[in-house]
Amino acid sequence: MIIKSFELNKIKINTANLILFYGKNEGEKNQYLKSLKKQNKEIYNYEEKEILENSDNFFNKVLTKSLFENERVVIIKRASEKLLKIIENLTLNQLEDTIIILNADILDKKSKLRSFFEKSKEFICVPFYPDNEQTLSKIASNFLREKNISISQSNINLIISRSNGDRATLFNELKKIELYCKGGKKISTEYLLKLTNLIENHSISELVDNCLAKEPKKISNILNENNFSNEDCILIIRTFLNKSKKILILSNDFNKNKNIEKTISAAKPPIFWKDKEITRKQIMLWKPENLKKLIYKLNDIELQIKKNLSNSLQVVTDFILEIPLTDPNN
Repeated sequence: MIIKSFELNKIKINTANLILFYGKNEGEKNQYLKSLKKQNKEIYNYEEKEILENSDNFFNKVLTKSLFENERVVIIKRASEKLLKIIENLTLNQLEDTIIILNADILDKKSKLRSFFEKSKEFICVPFYPDNEQTLSKIASNFLREKNISISQSNINLIISRSNGDRATLFNELKKIELYCKGGKKISTEYLLKLTNLIENHSISELVDNCLAKEPKKISNILNENNFSNEDCILIIRTFLNKSKKILILSNDFNKNKNIEKTISAAKPPIFWKDKEITRKQIMLWKPENLKKLIYKLNDIELQIKKNLSNSLQVVTDFILEIPLTDPNN
């Protein structure tokens, strides 16, 4: 059975225990999942890989329930066709006070998983389509009105353009504006430009991650797709420093426990699931002593570009292109 995303709040536990989310709009998906947390429900998160590797453990968890537990929501991240047999087996059992949500990326019409949910009269399939400018504008306007923040439509359009069409990013930017405007402060267009997250900032983070993971093709693509300026170089180096220091802490932990999964799961603050794979690769590639050398080098480059900002883009670009060609452990 197919329903629209805005109809999700009508769903009640025990009337629809299995739900498939698919599509690229992670911001809208997360909005609904956050609302479940506020409803005093127990939330359990699984990666598809965990379930496939130990399906018995998964079945035991979802099919048994303590008398003291609240209503439960089990979220399966990055779901794919591989889960179909497991889902079919679940339908043979009674799921007491439990909703299972499969969160998938784009699924085409030929997808067996999508077809299973669409054709079912008991279970629910929810497509999440990308937000358009009109939807994002309405979200922003409603948020600002509720917070009594006065911003022109042209500045709302600016915020939306800087959110890169992503609802989650838009909410992050609106929260920044809310914090700034507390106490009756008014925000100018000039300050809005400084306060809101440039789309390039996301690219800077991605650039640094791929440098530390030694991915030359991805590094080249990011450099070619973005017009970084001399002014961006300080942000690139500082992002590099912050990420390198975090990997150094994790690398030290890995050296002690010799268990990469334990190192990842025990990280504080927790590593977001989307970043786990690339973080794992970075830890495996870099030894602590070489990360320390990298941090010293980054500090030197920061001093260098502060002395001569006009040449900073060339210095930083040369440094970035050199990293994949060097052995991080020599």
